[in-house]
Amino acid sequence: QVQLVESGGGLVEAGDSLRLSCAASGRIFSSYTVVWFRQAPGKEREFVAAIQWSTGYRYYTESVKGPYSISRDNAKNTVSLQMNSLKPEDTAVYYCAAGPYVGINYYMREKYDSWGPGPQVTVSS
Repeated sequence: QVQLVESGGGLVEAGDSLRLSCAASGRIFSSYTVVWFRQAPGKEREFVAAIQWSTGYRYYTESVKGPYSISRDNAKNTVSLQMNSLKPEDTAVYYCAAGPYVGINYYMREKYDSWGPGPQVTVSS
C-alpha cells in the first residue's frame, strides 16, 4: 500500500487555474491506477479523473473534459491534476487515491485502498 500526499490546493477566482499534485511514497506498481475524486459540502464524493500507471491511459468525468488534465511523472512518483477555467461549482476537497487492478472500474471509490488527506480547492465567483 502506498502513502499519498496531495498539495496545491487553495483559494482562486473563477476562471483561474490551479495545479494539484499527488506524491506517493513507496512504489507505484504497473498494475495501479491513480485517481482524483472530489467532495463538495453536503455531496457525495465523486470521480474526477484517473490515469493508468503503466499505459498512461486517462479517464475523465464528463464535466471536466477539456478544462482538466491528469498526468503522471514515473520518475518522481507523482500524479498531477491541472485544472483550468475553474468555476465556483468546482469548489471541493480533492482526494488522490491509488489502487491495483482497477481496470474499467476506475470511477468506483471502493476500488482504491490508498487515499491522501485531500486539499481544499475554493473557487470564488
